[in-house]
Amino acid sequence: MKKLIKRYRGFLIMLALTGIVILINKTVGFKALVITGNSLKEMLMVIPPIFVLLGLLDVWVPRETIMKLMGENSGFKGILLAFILGSAAAGPLYGAFPVAAVFMKKGVKFSNIMIFIGAWSTTKIPMLLFEMSALGWKFTLTRLLIDIPGIIIIALLLFKIISKQEVQTIYENAEKIN
Repeated sequence: MKKLIKRYRGFLIMLALTGIVILINKTVGFKALVITGNSLKEMLMVIPPIFVLLGLLDVWVPRETIMKLMGENSGFKGILLAFILGSAAAGPLYGAFPVAAVFMKKGVKFSNIMIFIGAWSTTKIPMLLFEMSALGWKFTLTRLLIDIPGIIIIALLLFKIISKQEVQTIYENAEKIN
């Protein structure tokens, strides 16, 4: 029981705080519950397909292939593939993290994982199309010309700044995820 409470303490604290807000101001409290419910519903619609695709990736694509394409010696090819996969993704950013965990299990280079997450968050093709229609192609192209090198620079800086031991710990934690 203690382990269960410890594991879900963040949720339980937020639940208690929401209860307090409801006691203080019912309108705001119930609005918070509705927003939370909508977010939960959205997440439940996004996560299952991502996990199905991850299962297929895990089973169908051999570790050796992934390591060749995006591993330590992948060079520019790995960077390009990380950008393409991240940009072609659909769904909110929290969907990128299970994919990154599978990539870690498959031996993808840490900087390529950071590029993948950066591309997922910044250069998604559906988002770019909407942005182009709403803000114009000049704005979109300018933002991309700034963001793409920025993502690469940040990923490479993180790769240099974070110690090999910390990266190893991150990979070991990814291996523990079922």
